[in-house]
Amino acid sequence: MDQDHELLRAWAAGDRGAGAQLVERYYDTVARFFANKAADAAEDLVQRTFLACTESMTSLRKEGSLRAYLLGVARNVLYEHIRGKVRDGREVDFGTQSIVDLSPGASTLVDQHAQQRQLLLAIQRIPLESQLLLEMFYWEELSVDEVAEALAIPPGTVKSRLHRAREQLRDALGELPPAGNTELASAQALLDGWLARMREISE
Repeated sequence: MDQDHELLRAWAAGDRGAGAQLVERYYDTVARFFANKAADAAEDLVQRTFLACTESMTSLRKEGSLRAYLLGVARNVLYEHIRGKVRDGREVDFGTQSIVDLSPGASTLVDQHAQQRQLLLAIQRIPLESQLLLEMFYWEELSVDEVAEALAIPPGTVKSRLHRAREQLRDALGELPPAGNTELASAQALLDGWLARMREISE
């Protein structure tokens, strides 16, 4: 059992010091997950994610990645949060609705680097399931197997959904209001880089 697993078990058994170590190690990862999806409630959702981890730790495989496990828990916390905000009887479908559809009043994350701004705006406009998949694989740099663990789907499904999610992102990028040529070209270059990485793991 690696150190992460030992710390998680110690925390679940009441060791606050172990909990503090884990939170310090993974806080930025979990906070980043919520930043462009529920910024107004991010701090609370981060706390709920770490608490939920100790309550459901029996589902973490001995050889599993704690980071993948945490992001999987964060996804469930996010989905519960969004469902709780939809009070007008609307059906929630994370496979077709984007974070902009589900939380139109949510703060939009604007990256300090101009070359990423268009990509960040576009990724909020694709289905939420696709957004999570892309962020876990490309931004958090989880392996295909780790993404599969986080989302509870087979590795082969991760690969096929990544291909589709990138196409959705490319389409969303093209539908954004006109931006400066430099920003648009840089966003396209980042997307092309993602495609190249996907080709590498497919070979």
